[in-house]
Amino acid sequence: MVDRKTVLITGASGDIGLSLCEGFKDEGWKVVAIDKIPLKSTDVDYFFEFDLELICNEADYCENKIREIKRVLPDGLNVLINNAALQIVKPIKEVSLKDWKRTLDTNLTAPFILSMSFLDELKAAKGSIINISSIHARLTKPNFVAYAVSKSGLLGMTKSLAVEIGRMVRVNSISPAAINTKMLEDGFTDNSEGLKNLADYHPSKSIGFTKDVFDAAKYLAYGDKFVNGVDITLDGAISSRLHDPS
Repeated sequence: MVDRKTVLITGASGDIGLSLCEGFKDEGWKVVAIDKIPLKSTDVDYFFEFDLELICNEADYCENKIREIKRVLPDGLNVLINNAALQIVKPIKEVSLKDWKRTLDTNLTAPFILSMSFLDELKAAKGSIINISSIHARLTKPNFVAYAVSKSGLLGMTKSLAVEIGRMVRVNSISPAAINTKMLEDGFTDNSEGLKNLADYHPSKSIGFTKDVFDAAKYLAYGDKFVNGVDITLDGAISSRLHDPS
């Protein structure tokens, strides 16, 4: 049994990914980060350039990349965090089949491939999988159809894997609502006033921060075997609120 735990984080170059990398590094974990965008500002133990769409469509690329990562996991893997996500915001009639496939490949199929590819390493460490889902898995709005479907599927996969492999590897998820990230800002490209007013819609009178996601991930990472099949909803209570017509 090694003293230093290891976490593998996808989407490491995004705002939430960076927070996860920094948080686990500060906790003393060995951090293995992957993203197709080079990682510049966070000190991690290993970084791999890794295209999640390609692992869904090119078998040789997938096998080679997985093999490359496994070389730095001689003692197993304590936690896999499927964090990477693609969000395409378009009216439904403008969503192409390419948009649809890219979204599901990145947000749903790739997490499944990675979960199965590293299952032996996770079992060896009696580890866990943490899927970063979204409030859009349950509550959504116009122009988010591909994203909402992908995150609903990720939540369903979390529950299913927890039932099937939970005796060996715990599987949990986190469903953030509005978190202060570039992805959130991009969702309000044509509605800057809406972004300014967003905090007031939440009963908490605030949106969330990337550290909130890390804190939830930390809890799940350190949890015991009974913390399994859990989805932590980080939403400032917005999903509990009714909005009457004005």
